[in-house]
Amino acid sequence: MKTVIGMISFLVCLCGPGPTVDAQTAVSDATDECLSCHAVTHPGIVEGWRISRHAEVTPAEAMAVEGLSRKVSSKAVPKSLKDTAVGCAECHGLRPEAHQDTFDHNGYNIHVVVSPKDCAVCHSEEAAQFDRNLMSHAHENLVDNPVYGLLQSAVNDSPVFKDGKVTLEPANQATKAESCLYCHGTQLEVTGTEIRETDLDEMEFPVIAGWPNQGVGRINLDGSRGSCSACHTRHEYAIEMARKPYTCKECHVGPDVPAFKVYAASKHGNIFSTRQLDWDFKNVPWMVGEDFTAPTCASCHISLLVNTEGDVVVKRSHEVKDRLPWRIFGLIYAHPHPKEADTTIIRNKDGLPLPTDFSGGFASKFLLDEGERVQRREAMQASCLSCHDSSWVEGHWDRFLNSIEETNRATLAATRIMAEIWQEGLAKGHLQGNNPFDEFSERIWSDVWLFYANSVRFTSSMGCGGDYGVFADGRYHLARGVRELEDWLNLRRK
Repeated sequence: MKTVIGMISFLVCLCGPGPTVDAQTAVSDATDECLSCHAVTHPGIVEGWRISRHAEVTPAEAMAVEGLSRKVSSKAVPKSLKDTAVGCAECHGLRPEAHQDTFDHNGYNIHVVVSPKDCAVCHSEEAAQFDRNLMSHAHENLVDNPVYGLLQSAVNDSPVFKDGKVTLEPANQATKAESCLYCHGTQLEVTGTEIRETDLDEMEFPVIAGWPNQGVGRINLDGSRGSCSACHTRHEYAIEMARKPYTCKECHVGPDVPAFKVYAASKHGNIFSTRQLDWDFKNVPWMVGEDFTAPTCASCHISLLVNTEGDVVVKRSHEVKDRLPWRIFGLIYAHPHPKEADTTIIRNKDGLPLPTDFSGGFASKFLLDEGERVQRREAMQASCLSCHDSSWVEGHWDRFLNSIEETNRATLAATRIMAEIWQEGLAKGHLQGNNPFDEFSERIWSDVWLFYANSVRFTSSMGCGGDYGVFADGRYHLARGVRELEDWLNLRRK
């Protein structure tokens, strides 16, 4: 049976494309050869590409579009790419000399990992914006920050009970890759080659450490950062997929970043779940009130929005952070957003690579000043004002700032209790050269700011979400966590 299947695949490769390939635009000879085999071996991939915009429109046709509807930002593309569909060879064969994983595949130089620099050939502006994005630096911002590394260790390391006490054994690379680095991105590395048995006989392929991964800060084999497929899932790379909140849900579901849960419980999420089948998620630019009637994650943070007169409400940006005045993911306090996407350069007054000190003071040198925060607030509120009047928008914003102040105050109370626990030797923290996140009392403290304060802030920042700001990981648990930590300390003192 295997021999018969192999012969069928071989004949398909010789005779041309399989029956699922129905591109409406001419494909290159190289892509045609790819499709002739992969339509049989990987029909799901080919079908995803077949229904994509890449399969339907050539770069030349895309570049001929004028005005806000244009989706290709590059002023020019290589002549060899202009007049055929963007297919397998066009993405996996670009810039072969730049990719460490380039290998000979049936006479073509092919690389496995498609990077933002490959996408930048047509989408130069979006790639440059994303490279300035906090997300594109997510890998090094995590692994190159020793404090964040300790938190990662407290989460991932394996507990072992021996001789009456629990010790932690370091997590292996596989555990790291499918936990924190699933979203933050792994660092890819070619470690060798291997021979695989295929329907077309044996073939040699590169072995890539850290693969598979599509994390937003992945370090690629051409030296670039990020993965476009984190939001534009391969091989469709559909704009409508990136505009729906389910894409963001993959990493932003909580309890540390409960954005999707809050959104789903909100009025905005209610309207989306009720009306989304009537909305147009493909139209560019995206028209408020015509194409959609309630925001999604993309409309607030990324998308180009226009009103019903065609006037620009807010510009498209793949930088994401340029509409964010505050960084509400507290470690350990909410604070003004960092100026730079590389947060490893930040140092607080104690010399730690944190945007705040343990007393709540800001490392202001590295954070946005008030003027910059006003500009970003206005950019964010521009989309809100398309549906709400100014009193509504400003009222919610005032409550949001109040929630930042409240949650930071509660975090400060918990941190002062934790400081006494460390000072009295009841736990060993950073002052003793130990991990400040791994002991039980430290876990109670971490829950206060990592889960409960964040839940309150996310609920407040989105102006909605109801009970997620109160009993569902909100203010109730925040207050309880502080009391629980106080009780833990008092019991140990007795």
